[in-house]
Amino acid sequence: MTDEIPEPPEGFVRSEVRGPFSTHNGPYFHRPASEDGTVGQAFYALPRHANGIGLVHGGMLSAFMDGLLAQAVGRGTGLVGVTIHLSIDFLHMAREGDWIVGEARMTRATRDVAFVEGVARARGVDVVRASGIFKLMAKRR
Repeated sequence: MTDEIPEPPEGFVRSEVRGPFSTHNGPYFHRPASEDGTVGQAFYALPRHANGIGLVHGGMLSAFMDGLLAQAVGRGTGLVGVTIHLSIDFLHMAREGDWIVGEARMTRATRDVAFVEGVARARGVDVVRASGIFKLMAKRR
């Protein structure tokens, strides 16, 4: 398998402005948030995203879900969310060559923290489910 990436799923465009960690692990793709505040991200599983048996590494899925949940917090609050708790449930396998497509939504926010949940799928099957609590912080100027 090569590092060639096919066209993303319909409605997704390449994310250009990411932090160094996400840029290194990507590329990631996103779609505009829906009316209900649900956000979507995706990545194409390259060889570097996989373990020795060709399955997408759990660390990659965890990092992807952390960023996806943080995006939902930002969309829902207009603030930066910093992870203070992340819960991951691995439900099925994803493989090199799969598009991993996730969606997340913020379920509640207080003045200081936000609660969010999401799921990612490959080939139409739920691969990972996550929930998190994020500390809300003002954006850097």
